[in-house]
Amino acid sequence: MDEYKLLLVEDDDSLGYLLSEYLKMKNFSVYWVKNGNDALATLSEHQFDLCILDVMMPDMDGFKLAENINKRNIAIPFLFLTARSLKIDVLKGFSLGAIDYIRKPIDEEELVVRLNNLLGILAKKQQRKEENAYLIGKYSYFPSNYELKINDEKRQLTARESELLLYLLKNKNNICLHKDILETLWGKNDYFNRKSLNVFITRLRKYLAKDDSIKIDNIHNQGFILVCNTNFPNQ
Repeated sequence: MDEYKLLLVEDDDSLGYLLSEYLKMKNFSVYWVKNGNDALATLSEHQFDLCILDVMMPDMDGFKLAENINKRNIAIPFLFLTARSLKIDVLKGFSLGAIDYIRKPIDEEELVVRLNNLLGILAKKQQRKEENAYLIGKYSYFPSNYELKINDEKRQLTARESELLLYLLKNKNNICLHKDILETLWGKNDYFNRKSLNVFITRLRKYLAKDDSIKIDNIHNQGFILVCNTNFPNQ
């Protein structure tokens, strides 16, 4: 089995070093950064299985970092490390999407057990999602988490991008009228929404550009056709 890849965000030099070295001894691949800005930059360039966020950091604390991760639609599960044990802090952490909340001082053995359990559960969920993927040419598309994947490259779609791609897929190789798309997804067929639709079509064309067999053709003054070979989930 491949090593799980972890991003550790911890500003305390001693704890950060000890945790990263201990987790490496336990067969995790660990990348350690010391502040929120470095974490965001790293997440934009590399893929990880899980992120460990310290809550008490200067400039950008763990809660603010989690908010920024969510705003940027970065698909990464995360847990919090903190010395704060107030119920309100724990609830805030989970409301931001944390999958666990571990209090300091940290029991390293307990941390490893929790990480293995959490990552095992996440791996099984991902496997189920992959079983329900749309295969679009060389791409795999996962509507449940707005993800488009080709080879090892993943792209996180916005909710509207995902809705539009799914609509086109369900009507693949057939014309999708502007009117029908706008009324279904935007709720209104008007000039401004048509402009917005064109922007989203341009984005999807860019995202799908690595497979020449996939095209989104424009039918003048009528609509669009997604031309592709697609296998639907469980078919």
